[in-house]
Amino acid sequence: MSEQESEQEKAIKDAAQALGRGRLVAFPTETVYGLGADASNEDALKKLYDVKGRPSSHPVIVHLAHAEEAEKWCTNISEAAIVLGQIFWPGPLTLVLRKKKHVLDLVTGGQDTVAIRVPSHPIAQALLQEFGGGIAAPSANRFGRLSPTTAEDVRSEFGDEVAVVLDGGACEIGIESTIVDVSGDRPRILRPGMIQAETLAVVLEELGFVPEGDSGTVPRVPGSTASHYAPNTPVKLVSSADFSAFLEELEHQGTDTAVLAFRAPPVLHRHWITAARFPAHYAHNLYRNLRKLDAVGADLLLVEEPPLDGEWVGIWDRLLRASGSKQAEEECDGS
Repeated sequence: MSEQESEQEKAIKDAAQALGRGRLVAFPTETVYGLGADASNEDALKKLYDVKGRPSSHPVIVHLAHAEEAEKWCTNISEAAIVLGQIFWPGPLTLVLRKKKHVLDLVTGGQDTVAIRVPSHPIAQALLQEFGGGIAAPSANRFGRLSPTTAEDVRSEFGDEVAVVLDGGACEIGIESTIVDVSGDRPRILRPGMIQAETLAVVLEELGFVPEGDSGTVPRVPGSTASHYAPNTPVKLVSSADFSAFLEELEHQGTDTAVLAFRAPPVLHRHWITAARFPAHYAHNLYRNLRKLDAVGADLLLVEEPPLDGEWVGIWDRLLRASGSKQAEEECDGS
């Protein structure tokens, strides 16, 4: 065993012990870094909400080591849930199911459903197995702000408010998990991610899949507020067709603008990042790019709109919420 592996194993043991003592730890998943607390410890959950500044009505996701552990937290597990778990777990999928009586209201936001996920990141898996229980873990950032995709993001956000920060490098996917409600008669997407609606529809073809969570009453889930995943700098989304003219007008007005665009800057621009054109690469870098541009202290963060197709739905959702905008959401959901 290398010295690095030994140090990581010790850090994982320390993190599991900290969770057992009711403290908070941060750990990497394949999506973003999570801020974890013992999901069965009410005092630890209160600390989690307090440190994040998260409303108690906003539920958190319980992370589990194995799909079989869902039975400890959920009841009336549907055929759709079983199928999705078999195919996508471990992985970037969260399922919303009916909760068992012992599940705390601070986990569910007072609802009769609970969100669960089995992450695939090896450090997350090692921590869950060492801890031996469910870890309630929203993203490791202040409520409503940009999610962290590196350990340094977490440290800069919380400092010593977190007992242990496990460093797994940059997160592979870069945006949060797809959330699917399987608590009712028909499964439906409540938050898009990088698992596409078309893929889910094929898997659930005979189970009455609803691509959008916009019909009837649906559970509240993480990241569902109109303004979320937001930098401090105001964000403006502009179509490709209007982008050049809009930027020119801003410069004419003297607005200090940071830019995330698919094109290269027309002239030397101090705060410009040229984005990847492949959705997986764009998602991987999205929060990192927004953090970099936010840090320059510009008046406005201008983002060129991505394509409106299935591979970009989760990215569109994050950009719309970063801008505090709900426009075009119906176009994005399930497309």
